[in-house]
Amino acid sequence: MKKRYFGKRIMAVTLAGAMMLGMCACGKEKENNISETITEFLKQDETEAEANDDNSKSDNTVYEMYVQDEEAVAADYDMAENSVTGEIYYGESDEYYFGDENFNTNEYNYLEENSWMSVALSPLSTFAADVDTASYSQIRTNITNGYSIDPGMVRIEEMINYFHYDYETPTGDDKFAVHMEYADCPWNKDTQLALVSLNTEKIDFSDAPESNIVFLIDTSGSMFDENKLPLVQQSMCMLAENLTDKDRVSIVTYAGGDEVVLEGAKGSDYYAISSAIEGLEAWGSTNGAAGIETAYEIAEKYFIKGGNNRVILATDGDLNVGVTSESALEQLIIEKKKSGVFLSVIGVGYGNYKDNKLETLADKGNGNYAYIDSIFEAKKALVDDLGANMVTVAKDVKLQVEFNPALVKGYRLIGYENRTMAAEDFNDDTKDGGEMGAGHSVTAIYEIIPADSDMEAPDSDLKYTGNNADSEIYGEGEYNDELFTLRVRYKEPDEDESKLIDFVCKKDAYLKEGSDNLRWAASVAAFGMYMKDSEYMGSTDKKLIISLAESVKDSDKDEYKQEYINLVNEYFEELD
Repeated sequence: MKKRYFGKRIMAVTLAGAMMLGMCACGKEKENNISETITEFLKQDETEAEANDDNSKSDNTVYEMYVQDEEAVAADYDMAENSVTGEIYYGESDEYYFGDENFNTNEYNYLEENSWMSVALSPLSTFAADVDTASYSQIRTNITNGYSIDPGMVRIEEMINYFHYDYETPTGDDKFAVHMEYADCPWNKDTQLALVSLNTEKIDFSDAPESNIVFLIDTSGSMFDENKLPLVQQSMCMLAENLTDKDRVSIVTYAGGDEVVLEGAKGSDYYAISSAIEGLEAWGSTNGAAGIETAYEIAEKYFIKGGNNRVILATDGDLNVGVTSESALEQLIIEKKKSGVFLSVIGVGYGNYKDNKLETLADKGNGNYAYIDSIFEAKKALVDDLGANMVTVAKDVKLQVEFNPALVKGYRLIGYENRTMAAEDFNDDTKDGGEMGAGHSVTAIYEIIPADSDMEAPDSDLKYTGNNADSEIYGEGEYNDELFTLRVRYKEPDEDESKLIDFVCKKDAYLKEGSDNLRWAASVAAFGMYMKDSEYMGSTDKKLIISLAESVKDSDKDEYKQEYINLVNEYFEELD
């Protein structure tokens, strides 16, 4: 059975249900008369159907199905009322199913977990910074609604980086502050965990450079549900409230085609911006490529040199007209980002969600990727973290860790599977890294095998390998107290040549149980591994995950961390 989305005709009663419940975006009032709304709505499409002989029969069938009698309308209204709360319609022919997660066309990319690497053979671990958070909020949505977790949905680095940590801020003219430590691994007695963090200074968005923002909003038929376009409208209104006279705002929508709804308005003109957002309606097919082209044209037209030039795409990812494949979209965005305009992506909805396409767009567009499932999440992404998600302070950020074979014989990077890079790409400025905003932090965890551990690391029969080959550098020399060296490459937002900085983690950074930061990240990583049924999760279970989280000081006072603990409990309750 295939999922079918409902256009004007089939979604009429759902619209009426939404109107009755007063669930319109940004507070816009709607009429409450169900019968009149359905009748008028369907009469319009009956006229359209008669104008097209090929479609008139099917359109009339749909019309007759919904206006047979009052009982049919009432029954459909009951379904519509439930759909407003986030349930999904699935159907074929005249039968309709809703709330069944098995009938969906969600798409995720699955990547094999990073495996153990031998320091003797591969001492360098290289990856691009990643500040996306979409994975965690999608997982939260699925657990809350009782849906299963697709392994491709679980990107552990995004789960870890969803939370705020107690890191020191950069000092002086430093671009980043770095924190490194290691401790005993809670799920494997033979290994240790090493934490590496890179964070930027937080700023108030009102003090940020001028912004040239283009809202690119998907208004196709698949965006009709209350947890899609209406949620986007409310979210964009929240963001608009934080803009000022120095900012410029444009709005582009796309469905079967694209439309410029607002162009070059001052950020202080909240009435014009919010009115344009409120007036949007969902209908038609999804030509996202056309919208992207137009949005970049508008962004380039109002480009602010030295400012924050950004397209914010809000969609469920269902691009079905024009350029639709993941690879073709990737090439489109790679070409467009040469303009100096950054692309941020906001995903919404469930049932036809294209996570794979949206992550690709954000990664290749020099932006970040968030998933919004509630006003609570919209506030976090677009108000609380506005500076981090809107003001880029470093682009193409890459991290490279070089392990000392005298102290470490094996390592495994937890997460970042789609961000790992070849060692030689670290020094290649043509290779993309990740973008970091003001107040962003990138946290990564390595599970490492100490040199004196009984656990074996991957090895080979190669002649010229092992600690002897490195003894002149590491063994008994001046570096024998260094666990690893962290190197960071980055570019200024408006430059193309990278800068290099490095930091050293020494043996005295060891804490048996780790800091609050490490224990929290370890809990989240363990939860991610459990949901993925990872072969590396060792003794991970509910007790370990919860105990690590609850051991963090004041975790019960942080609303996001408390929500996480409740979410873990809910997940395991559903498994019982």
